[in-house]
Amino acid sequence: MPTAPVIRSDVPGSFAWGVFHRRHPELVRQVLDALPYGPSERAAVERLSAESTTGVLEPLPDGAHDRDQWLAWGEGLWGRPWGEAPFLWAESYFYRRLLDATGYFGPGAWHGVDPFAPFKDAELAGAAVDGELAALDELDGLPERRHAQALLSSALWGNRADLGFRITAAAGSTPAAGVPDLLVDDSAALWSVLDAAPGGRVAVIADNAGRELLPDLVLIDHLLADGRAAEVVLYVKPQPYFVSDATMADVLAALRRLRGARGRAQAIGRRLWRALDGGRLAVRTHPFFCAPLPYHDMPADLRAELGGAALTVLKGDLNYRRLVGDRLWPPTTAFAGAAGHFPSPVAALRTLKSDVVVGVDTDLVAALDRTGGAWRTSGRHAVVQVNGGA
Repeated sequence: MPTAPVIRSDVPGSFAWGVFHRRHPELVRQVLDALPYGPSERAAVERLSAESTTGVLEPLPDGAHDRDQWLAWGEGLWGRPWGEAPFLWAESYFYRRLLDATGYFGPGAWHGVDPFAPFKDAELAGAAVDGELAALDELDGLPERRHAQALLSSALWGNRADLGFRITAAAGSTPAAGVPDLLVDDSAALWSVLDAAPGGRVAVIADNAGRELLPDLVLIDHLLADGRAAEVVLYVKPQPYFVSDATMADVLAALRRLRGARGRAQAIGRRLWRALDGGRLAVRTHPFFCAPLPYHDMPADLRAELGGAALTVLKGDLNYRRLVGDRLWPPTTAFAGAAGHFPSPVAALRTLKSDVVVGVDTDLVAALDRTGGAWRTSGRHAVVQVNGGA
């Protein structure tokens, strides 16, 4: 497959540049406002903010448990400006360094404290979630196909509930005339893959916690209940990452939210709890989910594990970037070519929040470009894309 330029954050005014020069400084302010960190943690976070915009890449400190791994991943980058590193790499390293700065890995009192927990907790407890969970009762009586499609749609558009994206997302965007919000809809192919191998194992690689994870769990419950999956493995991050990415703690919080609701939501929460108890639902993680690398470079053990899935569902923007490569592909590039390396049939459920996109029809790309808007990064548009696997 032809290559395309790797995205970097050294182009002023670009989306990637804005992440480091607008989104991250605002995130730093919110993190320091949300928890009562001491002077040393605050100074370390401020130093990171300055280094990542005006300084050069410095390795992790001596004694860091993953220092050698990051030294290898960053070979050739140390001492260079942050903007010269691949955007995906630099973003990942920023969040790894932020955990170090807040004491997450240290021996002190802040060890293991998620710096993003206040944001996640507030979202999960919000009134909007009450309404979304209550709406599940309205699905009673729908034909099975419409019911399943409604849950898939909810999981797709739940990806708009990204706390990191919303830090700097533009408000008040309106749809362009004649341009659909859903740019690619391979949902029929997704159901066909599952129907062709009923009772298999489905892998779901989660993206965000809170309001996105809830519809993901509801969809998982449906796959288990209707027999399309005998087992679902939900993959989460091993540590806090990209503001709202889901960890095991976030899965448990979401399940408590479901079990504490009423009606259908409560029943779903109880079924999922039993599914965890009985092994039909498993939650797993792997260090690679916080690596600054594309899925093309996943280690052999994870590749073998995912290779046994009837279908792997990748949620969200970051997983999409890692699937197809964080490059400036022409948007008409075939999805099958970009994702064909994946070891199982794969479905990407993603709302567009970064420059990367492939598999969009030529005429639709032209119509989107004519709008003059930032359609690749606004979060308005989405794709459901499926490839049969390697």
